[in-house]
Amino acid sequence: MYPAPFALERFFARHEFSARYLLSASDCQGPAMADLVAGAGPGLRRRWETLTLGYTESQGLPELRAAIAGRYHEVSADQVLVAAPEEDIFLAMHALLSPGDHVICTFPGYQSLYELARSIGCEVELWRPEEAPAAASAATPVVPGWRFDPAALEALLRPDTKLVVWNFPHNPTGALPSAGDFARMVDAVASTGAWLFSDEMYRLLEPAPGLRLPAGVDVYERAVTLAGMSKAFGLAGLRIGWAAARDAALLERMTALKDYTTICSSAPSEVLALMGLEAGESIVAANLARIERNRAAASAFFDKYQDLFNWAPPQAGTVCFPRLLADGPTAGANVGGSQAEDGGAEAFCGRVLEQTGALLLPSTAYGYDNAHFRLGLSQDDFGEGLGVLDAYLAAGSGS
Repeated sequence: MYPAPFALERFFARHEFSARYLLSASDCQGPAMADLVAGAGPGLRRRWETLTLGYTESQGLPELRAAIAGRYHEVSADQVLVAAPEEDIFLAMHALLSPGDHVICTFPGYQSLYELARSIGCEVELWRPEEAPAAASAATPVVPGWRFDPAALEALLRPDTKLVVWNFPHNPTGALPSAGDFARMVDAVASTGAWLFSDEMYRLLEPAPGLRLPAGVDVYERAVTLAGMSKAFGLAGLRIGWAAARDAALLERMTALKDYTTICSSAPSEVLALMGLEAGESIVAANLARIERNRAAASAFFDKYQDLFNWAPPQAGTVCFPRLLADGPTAGANVGGSQAEDGGAEAFCGRVLEQTGALLLPSTAYGYDNAHFRLGLSQDDFGEGLGVLDAYLAAGSGS
């Protein structure tokens, strides 16, 4: 079966490179290639300068796989497959699943995490989060974030569940389970013997190191961890990610399937990825500082417009998922009426883009509802774009 069109990617294909402000971006602001190369150690710079542009090893450059494996506790270089992150998802789903298999996936989320299983003919059930409650007043402290309840996962699990797919830190809500919740989730999956596909693309972007969850591949032998250079390292243009798995047979099936996709990765991208990992600590620190600055700006913005939006700041990662309120006292002036009367979040995001050039991602791109939108906190021009949105809303309210 052919997968359904990827709504989020089709949306960005239409708007990402024409919008003036990407207020919905999920990748971090990345370094310039010249700066990345200039900051590399002498060995890597020599490798870059003498690089030949032939084929590369299908599983990935050995030195790159070794550097990736060093980021985990239970993984060797032979247990890493280098590929574009989307490709790793495709390979893992087709290596693991057969028609009729039972699959559970966090939702809303990146569409391929569940759509590929559907296209294979699996029975897919969606694990939905509890939404952060609205603040009672301006004096209310920061509300808790969105939460994926382990009890909800336990209720969905069956003895024949083949695969559980989750994404933490979560896109688009910014949810991050507590250590206790996460341990309970892993135990629940292990109790059924199901496979676990753990999308960790936003891992390392926790506001404090103590909040970081262990990698799925480090805590469960039937787990596949997905990660890459796109989000925390801001190197999305490299198209380099990886899947780490301790099961040799599974990794071999994925590698064999890669012969039908890209065969191998780009030689320049692999060396640039090595440079990114070498400079990873400073790159991630800069991105965390940027997210924190933008989070503070967003907090002030949402404090100002409490009648229009319910916002929970992300617990980790780059994105959050505000709700557009239908009954705020100035909603008619600012947003153009209630959701039911005026098209909800999708119409709101469309008007904002048309009138300001600022791109917000409506929740309809996730097939979730028409009441939320994704806001990204990871770009240098976030404050400028948010100022444009502020001016738009203020003008609409007559202030």
